[in-house]
Amino acid sequence: MDILTAMKISGSGLKAERARLNIAAMNLANANTTRTMEGGPYRAKSVVFGARPVDSFQQTMDSVSSRLRRVDVVEVVEDDKPFKEVYEPSHPDADENGIVRFPNVDVTEQMVDVIGARRAYEANVTALDAVKSMALKALDISRR
Repeated sequence: MDILTAMKISGSGLKAERARLNIAAMNLANANTTRTMEGGPYRAKSVVFGARPVDSFQQTMDSVSSRLRRVDVVEVVEDDKPFKEVYEPSHPDADENGIVRFPNVDVTEQMVDVIGARRAYEANVTALDAVKSMALKALDISRR
């Protein structure tokens, strides 16, 4: 594996984790949104990751490269869990029975996702820094 391939892999991980963090932040920001543009309460979303070959040409040339994968965001899906129903007759979005449908956002679950995304992001930054350090050492050795 060359240095650029290692950077592509870590870079794809950074991009994917940033998307995951953005979706979790959006979920947290809308945890109490009872009325959206589509109508009804906000639905929690999550990111689906997929593994893709780093470089299809290199795959045919090198058996090690055929196992290397980068991470991509395949899609963002809505959570199909039921909405939370709360009796709040004074709420402007209450139905005729005084029930308000709140988003299906689980704040604890979202915070765990934020922490996981942050740690994965940090791990990718560390890997990228290691690759950068190796590249600089290789340049330093070649100058001698």
